[in-house]
Amino acid sequence: MNDPDCIFCKIIAGEIPSSKVYEDETLFAFKDIQPVAPVHILIVPKKHIPGVNEFSPEDEPIAGKLFSAARKIAADQGVAGDGYRLVVNTGKHGRQSVDHLHLHLIGGKRLEVSLG
Repeated sequence: MNDPDCIFCKIIAGEIPSSKVYEDETLFAFKDIQPVAPVHILIVPKKHIPGVNEFSPEDEPIAGKLFSAARKIAADQGVAGDGYRLVVNTGKHGRQSVDHLHLHLIGGKRLEVSLG
């Protein structure tokens, strides 16, 4: 269910402190420590899934929960009305820095078009 060497698994377990903004039975969400916007939240499944390429058919309900949680968190953070960006990085070339599937919720200012 988790990877003892994964920083996100350690955050979920409470071994590493975080600024939690949301938690349910499936997901854990916390503020990014290097935000690129006034609101930058990481939404992480509690189940350790290294990335999109390791996502299995049995994990499909997690995808729906990620988006439902993103909608709720965006409203709670006050960015739902003006809009926000959801980003999933996959693999080294996709700039995934932690091998644990996570969704970035980024908002609070107009975001420039940038895929780099």
